[in-house]
Amino acid sequence: MSTETDGPAVDEAVRTLLLLMPRLVGRAKRLPMPPALRGMDLAPRHLALLAHLEYSGPASVNELAARLEVAPTTVSLMVGELSRPGVLRRDPDPADRRRRIVAISPAFTEAIGQWLSGSASAWEGVMRGLTPAERGTVIAALRAFEAALDPAGE
Repeated sequence: MSTETDGPAVDEAVRTLLLLMPRLVGRAKRLPMPPALRGMDLAPRHLALLAHLEYSGPASVNELAARLEVAPTTVSLMVGELSRPGVLRRDPDPADRRRRIVAISPAFTEAIGQWLSGSASAWEGVMRGLTPAERGTVIAALRAFEAALDPAGE
């Protein structure tokens, strides 16, 4: 393997990542879905929404849209899709009764936590082994890769 100062050359790194990324996605998809969530046709966008609610707590549609970096209408659609089977609930905001706060329904809290814990535990183990600067580099590289795949920003 050819290396530059502290790691592989660019072409070697690209080859390695082209082989690694599909395996990562495949392994993440094989994490077992709890029985309570099977048959709900959940997509990656739902997983991201549920992860934000699980780890950051209940939020308004606009707060979720900002966290997910999507339009509020997109979040509203996802919340509607997950509210129909009872996965999510919309409660009045105690501070402003006109506003609704989205939360995971208690009946699904354990199942969602169980489902997300596999990926979260893996990332936590990896991130604990890195310095803060290295963690920042990993996150910056993944964001840049995402942006490079969608130069129009859609």
